[in-house]
Amino acid sequence: MVIQRIVDSIAPRPDELFIEIGPGQAALTSPLIATGMELHLVEIDRDLADRLATRFCIHPGVHVHVGDALKMDFAAISDNRPFRLVGNLPYNISTPLLFHVLKWSELIVDMHFMLQSEVVNRMAASPGTKAWGRLSIMCQYYCKIVPLFSVQPESFTPAPKVQSSIVRLIPHREPPVQIGSKEAFDHLVIQAFSMRRKTLRNSLRGLLDVSLIERAGIDPGLRAEALGLEQFAALSNLME
Repeated sequence: MVIQRIVDSIAPRPDELFIEIGPGQAALTSPLIATGMELHLVEIDRDLADRLATRFCIHPGVHVHVGDALKMDFAAISDNRPFRLVGNLPYNISTPLLFHVLKWSELIVDMHFMLQSEVVNRMAASPGTKAWGRLSIMCQYYCKIVPLFSVQPESFTPAPKVQSSIVRLIPHREPPVQIGSKEAFDHLVIQAFSMRRKTLRNSLRGLLDVSLIERAGIDPGLRAEALGLEQFAALSNLME
């Protein structure tokens, strides 16, 4: 059973604090609650949230938060305590939602998400591949990415037209590269991949000139997809 396999992968313990994004019909929620943990549910649908609150009112450790996960302050939900994050993320907002939750990577113990397989492939991609891009770089800067297993469409009712995967993200306690400014780093990566078919000489125009790109030991004739985390960090630090 897929749900049991997900729970086994998460391996929850009763002394932990969990936040679940989008519990929906509580397929994952129920086995998590059975461990006796403190569980916070973030649900955007008010009717669903009301039903969840009624269904689980006998469990003092369960708390329902009504609202958009893209606007939620996860530190406020956890009261600045370390927490584990789980969820079946809506495919249409999965990328911005990932960027949003990464803001609290210092509090997050780990994350287990069900996502469209294509998104997981991009998160775990390597430099030089078509899947390598801003999502890969930012996720790998903040976390170790561990794809776990695929979930077949027939596991759902109704069956979606896309393949799904379960992925584990483990925030780094020490960043894999040193950058002077996260804002500058993100801005550089966004601009580099906004014109990914152009060379760095052209895509980074206005941010770094050719001499600065060369000072980082990088060929200005390369495209963004050829650069790894270390090279983007070097370029970002020259912007400072």
